[in-house]
Amino acid sequence: MSDPDATEPQHAPDRALYAPISPTASGMRGLCPRCGQGKLFKGFLDLQPACQNCGLDYSFIDSGDGPAVFVILIVGFIVAFLALYVEFTFQPPFWVHIILWVPLILGLSLGMLRPLKGLMIAIQYRTKAEQGRLE
Repeated sequence: MSDPDATEPQHAPDRALYAPISPTASGMRGLCPRCGQGKLFKGFLDLQPACQNCGLDYSFIDSGDGPAVFVILIVGFIVAFLALYVEFTFQPPFWVHIILWVPLILGLSLGMLRPLKGLMIAIQYRTKAEQGRLE
């Protein structure tokens, strides 16, 4: 007797019966976009091969540079605004700017990168987004 799933292509649609989960709730916490229970990441930014809870294969994931772009734009806006405010209000020496902004840039960038990557992956799963193809 043959396996009924053997004839289905690798990119078969997701037929699991799970209630829809908010991409924000699952993605920002680094949880599986389908069940909301299993871990999405195995390291800081490395992904698990599949969900340990529901078995969702994470091979469809391709967040690309999207999370990094959003981090650059958000952190750049915050730091540029604060640096200009401090410069025009207090006119500190240059070394004060280095002491203030380098740790803030590193902290905000590293702190936002993983949640934004998880969010983009969850949105990609929810909208069934995939790479464009020419037929």
